[in-house]
Amino acid sequence: MQALLDAIAQMAFPSDAQRVFHGRGGLFPGCEHLALDAFPPVLLLTSFKPLDDASLAAVGDALAARWRQITDAPLNWVYQCRGDAAETRLMAGAVPEPHIVTEAGARYVVHLLRGQNHGLFLDMAEGRRWVREHVKPGAKVLNLFAYTCAFSVVALQAGAAEVVNVDMASGALATGRTNHELNGVKAGAKFLAHDIFNSWGKLTRGGPYDLVVCDPPSFQKGSFVATKDYARLARRLPSLLAPGGGALLCLNAPELGLEFLRGAVEENAPELAFIERVANPAVFADVSPDRALKVIAYRAAAA
Repeated sequence: MQALLDAIAQMAFPSDAQRVFHGRGGLFPGCEHLALDAFPPVLLLTSFKPLDDASLAAVGDALAARWRQITDAPLNWVYQCRGDAAETRLMAGAVPEPHIVTEAGARYVVHLLRGQNHGLFLDMAEGRRWVREHVKPGAKVLNLFAYTCAFSVVALQAGAAEVVNVDMASGALATGRTNHELNGVKAGAKFLAHDIFNSWGKLTRGGPYDLVVCDPPSFQKGSFVATKDYARLARRLPSLLAPGGGALLCLNAPELGLEFLRGAVEENAPELAFIERVANPAVFADVSPDRALKVIAYRAAAA
């Protein structure tokens, strides 16, 4: 745990939502189960195995000491244990309601005390930056597995004329609507609570799209299983894309490497040209890039 305590001792005051310590990347032996995130004004400690009272007290003391050094604001922090002994506990201070955080000028609603998905995946920050930089004014965007629609927010901020957000979870899309309202980009956003694999006809008729973003779960029974469904998804991309259109494809499955994702696209949509792998935020460095989040960009041929 010492590497986590050392990171806390050097932590800068966080203004944007961001990861502070990433033990999951395997670069800090003995801390592989630990992550510390800032969702200002709250810090979130996540452990993938239970922490005893002494360990939690050591983290709390380190946070309190550093907080006194960098701000006069009260310390708010939450502990979440994932796994068989799952729990979420407010350790100090309070969590605002609504809890609104910022990233690169955009605002998002998050929920730290409800469930394990908090409303904003911090490892996807560079993917959102890529969309912001590559969307052209007037573009039409399709956001598949949209969750709370962060990609849509940044696309519309960048000048997209229309974003179609598709996700089976109507609750996540409701949060997405709120995110659009928070950022003043309601116009142009559409929200479809559909099973993507049963909606290809409707989605195709709504196209073609200048950008398609796909950020599916790696394994969610009844929704998406990457090992069999990414190929099905890739097969549809050419019919969805406008000439010269781009696709941003994401996969967060440690057991499936970059070769799997590229293979799924290149075997099922060979007419798309590989452009680049988008680098993850530096704090998410991993001993094995193949285990880390994979975000890759493709482009359709121009007319």
